[in-house]
Amino acid sequence: AARIIQNMDPTADPCKDFYQYACGGWLNRHVIPETSSRYSIFDILRDELEIILKGVLETSDQGDREAFQKAKILYKSCMNENLIEQRDSLPLLEALTMVGDWPVASADWNKTKEPNWSMEEKLSIMNSRFNKRVLIDMFVWNDDRDSSRHIIYIDQPSLGMPSRDYYFNGGNYQRVREAYLQFMITIAKMIREDKNISKDDSFVQEEMAKVMELETEIAN
Repeated sequence: AARIIQNMDPTADPCKDFYQYACGGWLNRHVIPETSSRYSIFDILRDELEIILKGVLETSDQGDREAFQKAKILYKSCMNENLIEQRDSLPLLEALTMVGDWPVASADWNKTKEPNWSMEEKLSIMNSRFNKRVLIDMFVWNDDRDSSRHIIYIDQPSLGMPSRDYYFNGGNYQRVREAYLQFMITIAKMIREDKNISKDDSFVQEEMAKVMELETEIAN
């Protein structure tokens, strides 16, 4: 309650400027950090919670329940930067192998991979192993007509960029779109190099332009 009162501005007339009355204290006491695009009470609570969680995850794990042990193992694996650097791109290459490889980062994908490649199978692997929805989003949630049961929902997934505006609008959207395409090209080149595949920048650019075109069609 005290925090809510602090975030108000009781000197403002709510009949003239209710926003200033309700949020004026917050506006006067907080500035959006340079590292954030937004800043609210929920962001502050999240930051405070992360500090608490960091302390919990860094305690010794003797006598912990299995769920806590797994959380601490995951945290330690993320903090082990030496091993992460040592493994380099290997985890990404292993993930690509699981989903049928990547044509742009393969010397002869059409001959060696495509004959046995199944979109349905790969979409299910992306969902079950990597929690990544592509083309189709499918999940279990409460039934809107009967909250006592759960049903399977099928929906459209999110796009590669935050919204369809990024695929069609100009200005900043266009700059992000160009950077997004360049990012894809850079990653493809990196993987080809790590797999010792000959350098072919024009092929990579053509293939990634096709990917961008497909994403744009999906966004439309």
